[in-house]
Amino acid sequence: MRVITGSAKGRRLITLDGDDIRPTADKVKGAVFSSIQFDIEGRRVLDLFAGSGQLGIEALSRGAAKAVFVDLNRAAVKVVNDNLEHCRLKEKSSVFNGEAISFLKTTREKFDIVFIDPPYKTCLASEALKFIPSVINDGAIIVCETSPEEELPEAFDSYAVSKRETYSKTKLTVYRFINDSD
Repeated sequence: MRVITGSAKGRRLITLDGDDIRPTADKVKGAVFSSIQFDIEGRRVLDLFAGSGQLGIEALSRGAAKAVFVDLNRAAVKVVNDNLEHCRLKEKSSVFNGEAISFLKTTREKFDIVFIDPPYKTCLASEALKFIPSVINDGAIIVCETSPEEELPEAFDSYAVSKRETYSKTKLTVYRFINDSD
């Protein structure tokens, strides 16, 4: 696993071992960042269910102003911190060891891009979407990775699906702000 482009381009990222760990495949990561590439510069990013932190790190490498990483697994939090240190992006980030839904319920921070990549078949992406409106700025982008079988809503609050693609064992769903004046 490597950072695709930006200030940390080519740097290898470490990940946790085990059957429960599912790093975002290169093809999916490429699709995510090709769909939001012009929306990253100077933005605040939230990487929920961070795992290795690769999505938030990629965003920081591409010019995001700040990234917050949240993961319940202590070993994952250590991996995120190690990856941030290795990519020299630690000063632009915060890492929280805790449950993602609790974080969404209690944070006062606002974000422009949110990555939601929970363990598959848990319905945690749908649960997280219920709390997302309280933690995002107007015009935010929400990117969800789920199993192909998991159903996410077509729209919520003022957001609707702008992209939905399935890549082997991963379904990518991107939500964007609905502009009623269009």
